[in-house]
Amino acid sequence: MEREDYMRLALDLALEAVDTGDVPVGCVIADRDGRIIGRGRNRREQRQSAVRHAEIEAIEEACAAVGSWRLEGCALYVTLEPCPMCAGAILNARIPTVVYGAKEPLTGSCGSVLNLFEERYGFRPAIYGGVLAEDCAGLMKTFFDGLRAGGEP
Repeated sequence: MEREDYMRLALDLALEAVDTGDVPVGCVIADRDGRIIGRGRNRREQRQSAVRHAEIEAIEEACAAVGSWRLEGCALYVTLEPCPMCAGAILNARIPTVVYGAKEPLTGSCGSVLNLFEERYGFRPAIYGGVLAEDCAGLMKTFFDGLRAGGEP
């Protein structure tokens, strides 16, 4: 599969988040053979938990799938540039490849606000941004336009 194919799977998860009133962010993790071993979507509203981000869910599922906290050889695909919390989880899980869709100008930690992956943590994943960026950003815009209009997202 190509990066765009994985991002489409992440977009499907992001759409599921909208059904529960959560910000539409989805994430998948593929192992070195290209198999999806982790899936996640935002569930902050659903679970009333500040840490229920898509990346955290996907990392937890992937760690359970491989039986280790190390996700070496894996690639993470997420519809929105990771925040500092999720960037930290990515670093701690040793995920070598991060692919994101839309930029996040308020909390983006792959370069929009700062790039945590360029700091001296001893591990530095490869970052690829802008994959299906228009689709990912469009979903976010539609969601927030709905909230601002006072309607359903």
